[in-house]
Amino acid sequence: MRRPHSEELLSAEPDTTRSVSEHPTPAEAEALAKAIPSSTLFQNRREITIAHDGSLYRLRITRQGKLILNK
Repeated sequence: MRRPHSEELLSAEPDTTRSVSEHPTPAEAEALAKAIPSSTLFQNRREITIAHDGSLYRLRITRQGKLILNK
């Protein structure tokens, strides 16, 4: 069995059965309170560079609005 690529994992279709705003679980509410909006990170750009543990990563927004992380 083939292991999914990291890009496939990050670009998997979101769960759209319900929005987080309607009756979130306590864990979802806590995660939402700590979440950083992507607009804050990207500031009108389509790609940002993240330095983590001595490595550089590119995080970009695709034309479909999904996030892709590359090393």
